[in-house]
Amino acid sequence: MNKRAFVIVIDACGAGALPDAGDYGDEGTNTLQHLSEAAGGLDLPALQGLGLGDILPLVGVTPSPNPVLHGRLHPLGPGKDTITGHWELMGVVTPKPLRTYPDGFPPEIIDQIRDATGRGVLCNRPYSGTGVIEDFGERHLASGDLIVYTSADSVLQIAAHVDEVPPAELYAACAAAREIMTGEHAVGRVIARPFRGEPGAFERTDGRKDLALPPPGRSYMQELQSAGQTVHTVGKIGQVFDSVGVDVQHKGATNAAAMTVTAELIDTLDGGFVFTNLVETDQVYGHRNDVPGYHRALQAIDAEVGAWLPRLDPERDLLIITADHGCDPTTPGTDHTREHVPLLARFTRNGGKRHDGPFADVGASVLKWLTGRDAPLPGTPFV
Repeated sequence: MNKRAFVIVIDACGAGALPDAGDYGDEGTNTLQHLSEAAGGLDLPALQGLGLGDILPLVGVTPSPNPVLHGRLHPLGPGKDTITGHWELMGVVTPKPLRTYPDGFPPEIIDQIRDATGRGVLCNRPYSGTGVIEDFGERHLASGDLIVYTSADSVLQIAAHVDEVPPAELYAACAAAREIMTGEHAVGRVIARPFRGEPGAFERTDGRKDLALPPPGRSYMQELQSAGQTVHTVGKIGQVFDSVGVDVQHKGATNAAAMTVTAELIDTLDGGFVFTNLVETDQVYGHRNDVPGYHRALQAIDAEVGAWLPRLDPERDLLIITADHGCDPTTPGTDHTREHVPLLARFTRNGGKRHDGPFADVGASVLKWLTGRDAPLPGTPFV
């Protein structure tokens, strides 16, 4: 019987400020704890049973009488964004912060984007992804100019209405921007953000596309491939790794879609690794400071996890639930927050013990579980 491993990343589900959070303007943040307080208590029976309430105090989530391995993870490198968080889970630590643009992109970058696309540029500053289409969408439709913006992350985003800029053209524009944003201006990701609708009722489509830098080092996914294991990604993870170390990419633009695909893989795979991102706690609720929405998203995840557990054999299957960074919805800002992330790991003879360590322990544990091997990468197996 071949072993299997499933790592589920609840995007932006932080578990308390890191010691250097103040350097990022995030001192005192705690996504899960503050969410539990603001929501008047969290209703998450499956995650509670696994030991979520044993990791840190949460209103409504009591400690479990039989927790799985549980704890908090911390990054070894700088940053608080999707790309560095997912990379670190797989043992890739960035040696220095990826480039950010808190004042917008310099004129030479904007000029190159104009030349490459034949279109003008609107905005060019840090902005909320939903706010930017509300504030610039009508001007975009009138002018045909692209909406170019950034955030606290190392990212260049281009938003365009599907009726004005067909998705194929938008993806080509982002590919051109990816070529431009190299060298000294290298950003972690260039993201296409198509939207639709009428002024006052714009909405983003499921056509998001991430163009990432390749990881700056070897990952545990590549180690798995070298050992003959198949690596599946669900959601944006394959794009976050620029397809490096990935055998099969499965779409999962929404939590529901990603969880459906993950459930199908649980029921059908004979072996290998599944790495799933559940994005909506980040892009739909965390960035919008939507506490009720965030709680509802966690409840939907909890219900799905509860349905998965009877179909996973702890003798065969390693299940890890974690996150990539924080995005405290109770803070005044809408950016990611520099936090620990939770760790729940279900496998045979886990002992219900506490384990705190670096993000990379996840990748190390997946490799150990599936192959019995270690690798000369950051991280120590907890299996």
